[in-house]
Amino acid sequence: MRKLAVAVCVFIPAAGMPAAASAMGLAFAWGPTQKCFDPKSPPMTVSAVPSGAKKLRVHMTDLDAPDYPHGGGTVAYNGNGKLAYGAFHYRGPCPPSPHTYRMTVEALDGSGKVLATATARKRFP
Repeated sequence: MRKLAVAVCVFIPAAGMPAAASAMGLAFAWGPTQKCFDPKSPPMTVSAVPSGAKKLRVHMTDLDAPDYPHGGGTVAYNGNGKLAYGAFHYRGPCPPSPHTYRMTVEALDGSGKVLATATARKRFP
């Protein structure tokens, strides 16, 4: 009778090695956003923002009318992942029928280099 030997390898990370980074996340709700060009940004939550991020740059795109210039804004990042209603001013949504919008947030370091990007989509109204 033959015996089969099985070797089991277990990887144990060394202390001090960086863990795999999580992808930056974004969620938003229209919440108090008024229909037709509310200039105040909707409330947003960002997660897993990379260390070294100093600013968050936000841009909104209407996926049903991508050439419309809604714009966005840049806010200081202080480690709090919450952006309140009106954190920056932009040209809010005013679609003739429900449209889908994409918010894009870029985490920037002190020199303006993009460290990470996150997106989220939502219909309005």
